[in-house]
Amino acid sequence: MALKKSDLYSSLWRSCDELRGGMDASQYKDYILTLLFVKYVTDKAKSDRTSLIDVPVGGSFDDMVALKGDKEIGDRINKIIGKLAEANGLEKVIDLADFNDEEKLGKGKEMQDRLSKLVTIFTDLDFRGSRAEGDDLLGDAYEYLMRHFATESGKSKGQFYTPAEVSRVLAKVVGIGPGTRQDHTVYDPTCGSGSLLLKVADEAPRGITIYGQEKDNATWALARMNMILHGNEDADIRKGDTITSPQLITGSQLRTFDFAVANPPFSIKSWSNGLENEYGRFEFGRPPEKNGDYAFLLHILKSLKSNGKAAVILPHGVLFRGNAEASIRRELLRRGYIKGIIGLPANLFYGTGIPACIVVLDKDNAQARTGVFMIDASKGFIKDGNKNRLRSQDIHKIVDVFNRQVEIERYSRMVPLHEIADPKNDYSLNIPRYIDSSEPEDIQDLHAHLHGGIPDRDLDALSGYWDAFPSLRTTLFKPNRPGYSNLAVGVTEVQQTILDSDEFQKFATEVLGQVDDWFIAHRPILQAIDANTVPKDLVTTISDDLLVRFKDTPLLDEYDVYEQLMTYWHGVMHDDVFLIMNEGWLDAAKARKTIEDKERKLTETPDLIVGSGRSATKYKMDLIPPALVVARYFADEQTEVDTLNAAAEEASRAVEEYIEEHAVEDGLLAEAMDDGKVSKAIASTRLKVARHEGADPEEIKALQHLIKLYNDEAVAKKATKEAQAALDLATLKKYGDLAEPEIEQLVLDDKWHATIAGRVGGEVTSLTLALVGRIQQLGERYAETVGEIESELAKLQSRVASHLADMGVK
Repeated sequence: MALKKSDLYSSLWRSCDELRGGMDASQYKDYILTLLFVKYVTDKAKSDRTSLIDVPVGGSFDDMVALKGDKEIGDRINKIIGKLAEANGLEKVIDLADFNDEEKLGKGKEMQDRLSKLVTIFTDLDFRGSRAEGDDLLGDAYEYLMRHFATESGKSKGQFYTPAEVSRVLAKVVGIGPGTRQDHTVYDPTCGSGSLLLKVADEAPRGITIYGQEKDNATWALARMNMILHGNEDADIRKGDTITSPQLITGSQLRTFDFAVANPPFSIKSWSNGLENEYGRFEFGRPPEKNGDYAFLLHILKSLKSNGKAAVILPHGVLFRGNAEASIRRELLRRGYIKGIIGLPANLFYGTGIPACIVVLDKDNAQARTGVFMIDASKGFIKDGNKNRLRSQDIHKIVDVFNRQVEIERYSRMVPLHEIADPKNDYSLNIPRYIDSSEPEDIQDLHAHLHGGIPDRDLDALSGYWDAFPSLRTTLFKPNRPGYSNLAVGVTEVQQTILDSDEFQKFATEVLGQVDDWFIAHRPILQAIDANTVPKDLVTTISDDLLVRFKDTPLLDEYDVYEQLMTYWHGVMHDDVFLIMNEGWLDAAKARKTIEDKERKLTETPDLIVGSGRSATKYKMDLIPPALVVARYFADEQTEVDTLNAAAEEASRAVEEYIEEHAVEDGLLAEAMDDGKVSKAIASTRLKVARHEGADPEEIKALQHLIKLYNDEAVAKKATKEAQAALDLATLKKYGDLAEPEIEQLVLDDKWHATIAGRVGGEVTSLTLALVGRIQQLGERYAETVGEIESELAKLQSRVASHLADMGVK
């Protein structure tokens, strides 16, 4: 039984992190990712005879496993990695981490135990089925660990990783796609661990030739490993400082490429230290000595072919800073090299918290360019821990809008070059100069406060709703005077009035009908999921179609609908698809006992527990939650359990209420009270004493009644427990009896379709509540005029004066 991908990655991270000790994450990553690499190439060599990596005798992960518990494990792991490196020309690539470093890994038994446990963690991972195309288990695991190490490394040391979401945006806006040829080239002059280049390569289904350069030795080694892990063994990744000693040159000139992407270090002060040969990069001006942003931008521009394209992440300062940078920016704009600017949210990157932008360069037909396309995407993100992250909908919207050059109010605009060149702008590209993304101010209307009524201009601003529900405005409002209206229903009745309207109900039904039609259209390909399915292609197909279907739906933002599917995909569906691909529908749906693996820090929460106490058996149902099986096959039994449960709760409530009434001072149960409570045992003991002492008959009656209530509660709880146990047992048995068509129905219809429909229905609910909230706000804001408030105030003042006079106060 395969673990869900999300469980696999999280347990891998937790296990590794626990063994880190006091080591800095930026150093520890070199050990973990090296082990992951050796494990991968060992597995791949076993299943793929065409593998370009030769795993020699004595140089495999299996040789590491044999060392568990060995006193000299550190030194011997170094030798194993050394053999693997020598056999493949990977010296100074995979052998940088010293596994015999006592300062980092501890001395003697501490090192022995730590390395033995690390090797054990990776032993159970099976990467033989991992592949660079389709569902890349290993590549995803590498990226998962890389992202976590970047998070843990902090601002100063997390720069080796560009967030995958931002990488996808760069890959898609730079122009790489299905038409890209394998001999097309892509270049990243500050490639870090190579994650950005790999995301770009993902966009080229026929392949693309990869080039990169990285200054930091350890990060360059990560990039080399990353390329091999993703099936790009022939990627040309050079080592060195791109500005002072570019490695990719032809003769005395910089080599040129079809595409370039980059996330260079922001505003680096030492960019020119040791610079001798400028390679003609600064023909439009020399960047300031203390700021290297334009040095990287001009290097990339010079590294493009005559029709080359690039997308570069830079701080917002490059858009508006003056002096030397202003001169360079003016020259680039006059020549038409800057195709677009995309403003991103703050705090996306691991190296810095400041907001950044993507500058899109395009040399193709640059002289004919008459404008710069700008997007302000700064408000589209979600909080993720201590960072912000682009959502699927944010990525898709940026890419769609940029590639189609669609103008959207307060979001995107084609800005003419003559407007940028106007003296009042003076070639500044500061996005707020050209796109006002602020929300319209909510203006208070003095006339409405003085004379009552809701301003019609506030209602006109809700025109999207009135277009969708034409008669709703006249239902909710009635005329007051020219330019003003009154609520025709009470403020508290607004929500129900909207929900009850025929137009709203028709709209909600049509939205769910669109989801139904979409799912029915794609059900066959979802039903056909097997080992050859490519999850990335699958979700692209179904999600893009959902986006298209909701493009013209009033009120609903198609990207919000898209996000509901994508959130569910990343959280649940992708794991489901992974299980079905690896095990088939029948095996993926089987119940299995929960895993409690201390070595891998994996303790699963059971979905179903059969039996009790020590004899209880805990089960996990990865693909089909028990609630779905119960709802489809045991609805009557569940109703009975619910009824018994309600009866048990009522019995418990009767006990509580009776004790609350009589367990008080001088109450009938006062003698049986223990810290305000009366248990059945105490009540029984007191009853014996009361009878023996000939106590008040009313007290005896009360005690007898309480004991009866306790007995009724016990009987009700026992009946509930037995019915639930019988239902759980029947449910467990049903998992073993399910046929494939039943499993498909449960997963496709009861789980995926129903959940997505519910999520999209939630979007309808959200926009309804937004309308209700706004109308209630306006209704309450102008409910009382200033005159009415003053009149009420005068009455209150008069009443206070009267009370004071009665007390003799003048």
